[in-house]
Amino acid sequence: MKQPRLKLTEAEPSRKLVDALAVAAAVLASVALVQYAAESTTVTFAFVGGLTVLGLIAFIAARSPAAAPTISGADAPDWAVTVAAIEQSDLAVAITDRANRLVCANAAFELWFGSSNGPPRLPVDGASADLLARLAHAAWRDGKGEPVTVADEEHSWSASAVRAGRADDYLIWRFRPIVRTEPIAAIGKHMTGLFGRVLGAAGIAVALVSPDGTIRAANPALARRAFGDEAARMAGQEFVQLLRSDDRERIFFAREGRKGSPQTLVQVPLADPEEAARESVPGRAAAEAPSLMLLIDAGIGIGGAVGETKGQAAQLQALLEQLPLGLATTDRDGHFLFANPAFRRAAGIGKDDLPPYPSDIVVPRDKSAMSDAVRRHGQGPASSGDIAIRLRSEPDDPVSMGLAGVRGLGEAAVLLSLADTTEEARLKRQVAQATKMQAVGQLAGGVAHDFNNVLTAIIGYCDLMLLRHTPGDSDYDDIQQIKANSNRAASLTRQLLAFSRQQTLQPETIQLPDILSEVSQLLKRLLGAKITLKVRHDRDLGAVRADPRQLEQVIINLAVNARDAIQSDGGGETATGTLAFATRRVEAKDIRRMGSEIIPAGDYTVLIAEDTGGGIPPDIMGKLFEPFFTTKEQGKGTGLGLSTVYGIVKQSGGFIFASNAKGPDGKVKGARFTIYLPVHHVTEEEAKQAAVEETTREFSGGGCILLVEDEDMVRAVAERALARQGYSIVTASDGDEGLDAFRKNPDEFDIVVTDVVMPSMDGPAMAKEIRKARPNLPVLFMSGYAEEQLRGEIDIEHMHFIAKPFSVKQIGEKVGGVLRKAIRAS
Repeated sequence: MKQPRLKLTEAEPSRKLVDALAVAAAVLASVALVQYAAESTTVTFAFVGGLTVLGLIAFIAARSPAAAPTISGADAPDWAVTVAAIEQSDLAVAITDRANRLVCANAAFELWFGSSNGPPRLPVDGASADLLARLAHAAWRDGKGEPVTVADEEHSWSASAVRAGRADDYLIWRFRPIVRTEPIAAIGKHMTGLFGRVLGAAGIAVALVSPDGTIRAANPALARRAFGDEAARMAGQEFVQLLRSDDRERIFFAREGRKGSPQTLVQVPLADPEEAARESVPGRAAAEAPSLMLLIDAGIGIGGAVGETKGQAAQLQALLEQLPLGLATTDRDGHFLFANPAFRRAAGIGKDDLPPYPSDIVVPRDKSAMSDAVRRHGQGPASSGDIAIRLRSEPDDPVSMGLAGVRGLGEAAVLLSLADTTEEARLKRQVAQATKMQAVGQLAGGVAHDFNNVLTAIIGYCDLMLLRHTPGDSDYDDIQQIKANSNRAASLTRQLLAFSRQQTLQPETIQLPDILSEVSQLLKRLLGAKITLKVRHDRDLGAVRADPRQLEQVIINLAVNARDAIQSDGGGETATGTLAFATRRVEAKDIRRMGSEIIPAGDYTVLIAEDTGGGIPPDIMGKLFEPFFTTKEQGKGTGLGLSTVYGIVKQSGGFIFASNAKGPDGKVKGARFTIYLPVHHVTEEEAKQAAVEETTREFSGGGCILLVEDEDMVRAVAERALARQGYSIVTASDGDEGLDAFRKNPDEFDIVVTDVVMPSMDGPAMAKEIRKARPNLPVLFMSGYAEEQLRGEIDIEHMHFIAKPFSVKQIGEKVGGVLRKAIRAS
């Protein structure tokens, strides 16, 4: 199409003449300059010819239509028209350019997101902002991206982006709100509307009744039969007050009395099948859920009664077809008459494959019980109940089948309802597994406690022997080897205690990036040259309260697990892959938006470990954190690595989740472990306590100690270690003996060092008796159990703790620190 030209103003011809004279003067000056410089007529004529040719080309180009000036903005999009075209109340539409600038948007977009920023920079949460950025990148690259779900603190949307424009230089964004509807409320709305009037025309009065018996909604037919006025307000009425029964247990409307026709009452509980499956008491979920109450004329009489009843049954089936509950009907002999789509899905029945009998959908072992139950409810008085069966489609998981006898609906005699109890069975298996794990944890904790006593003696004697030997001595290296192996055994007991969550932690206020930095060199050696280590940190991470050494153990275990997964996925030790650690900041609003029933709302610092090892098979996903479970070859794994990680994280107050990471193509590319640790805010009291502990480490010497320990080896080591520090020691082998030694001279002792678990009187009981005489006497407990566990069980103020196994130096420093603190307090 020919472009319109600009109109020239009256001043433009004179301005063009001036421009032409200026150009001519410039040409003549350049010719004179060339003649003067070259002093050659031939060169000057060649220059003049070139200028002539260039002038002709410029003149022709200026006269061509393509070079004609165009009206400014003639080809630019008319955004006013565009906005009018995209205006929709339930869909936000925005258009952005290559620089992600908002070009135009409809009213819905401005209402939901404002007009200050264009996508992907919108006021949504952090995870949603990342999704929008990736969506924009995919749309610019591929023309469009897969829709994503984004949210702010109150709403959520489904977002999509498509590249458009003559030069593909715009993105069209669409945001559709995600609306969650309430099924029960929808049923009530339909009941008072057209659907309820249709049922009323067929002679069916229906009400939605709450568990307390009050009506929430009803169709006009029920209002007409109950009060004589279709416009009567039914909400809040007591349903049973509308009905009466005679001596033959026939039901009538109270307003009509026996002059009216008897009614058949059908109750359909609107219980969620999954919630019903989780209930330990069968039928409780149905009793606590709203119900549909259908009142249908019984059709007793002559003439058209049978036809009326058949018509009513057809209307009932049409109603049951629309319900989300699994419902079916049989005749008195147990033949299937009808099954709605929900029942077919739950029972694993095809659309056109309804079997003759309900017993055909269960396993052979349950056929007889199913047939008897259907026959009993179909031929006896109207009643209801349920039965546990196993379906042929899911023979391993039992489900609950509800049965109710109905009368007055022609051939229909039994109403069946099917509730899926798969979730209930899964929860039962989880409870059994948790009970087993608790027993194994208690056993592991007991074994570790007894073993710690042995290791305390071995390590202590090694320390005492090393004091009498110097490097270069023939026995020095042997003693060092014994001590090193003892420390290695102590690390195994710590793994057992971590698994059973009875480990003694020494928490500090730390930053996760610092821990990753400290172990990064070790991780590179563990992974080898073929596996790439990547570390990425978020900004403004909150500090966490945890034991730094145990967190290092968590990171190392995850790295070793990732290395083995990458190598086992193919290539062995020559396999290449990537292990990525990332830290994220997650705020309380993000946790609430997640809707997690496990993680309480709060601020968290998250550690994510993701590898390219092929992922976790679904059949072992639930067994990852079990102790002694391993997929490695025999001799290459103990099965304690991930269980130890789980124990440390849980004991630190955190949460850990395992999942599979997926690539852009949707395929599994590796495993991902996500650890949530609560953010810790340092209080003034904690800062003062840390300063006091720092100043009390160097105290030693002076004072009398009451040492109580039932293990002879441990008592001997502790006695010799403390005697070397200049203390006088009084020993006892149990609580009774220690209490007697104290009562002989109560003012002699400066501190009590005692074991916790001892025969006869244990350490806490002895300490309480001693505190009655000397309330401020320091007490230091020695134990292989977890400090937090003991502090929760021992109700003693200002108690101190040292974990077994300990070295000679450690117990000396600990006793000195406690005494220095006691002196400062006094």
